Amino acid sequence: MPLTTISTDADVATLVNVFTVAPEKQRALVEVLTTATEEVIRHRPGFVSANIHASTDGTRVVNYAQWATTDDFQAMLAAPECREHLSAALALAESDPHLCTVESVHHA
Repeated sequence: MPLTTISTDADVATLVNVFTVAPEKQRALVEVLTTATEEVIRHRPGFVSANIHASTDGTRVVNYAQWATTDDFQAMLAAPECREHLSAALALAESDPHLCTVESVHHA
């Protein structure tokens, strides 16, 4: 099973989605995204990985996800079973998704 690999030469489409959320809704949003990923999204063709991060101030949730191709990511967005889960997330928070390229990686 592929793991999240952050590398400038990794041949994946990288999604960085920053959700802005009220602190009292952060936990619910994390649960919605985790459930969606476990039950539906990770089973979609081209899924590589997803990582859900909660900010310590309670106002953001970040989803760092990797897909084999941009087309695989777009197909997931169009799938009715995925749209249902994504709608639940958008009922809790504002979303700012971007497909990105990894330009630089640094290690200790």
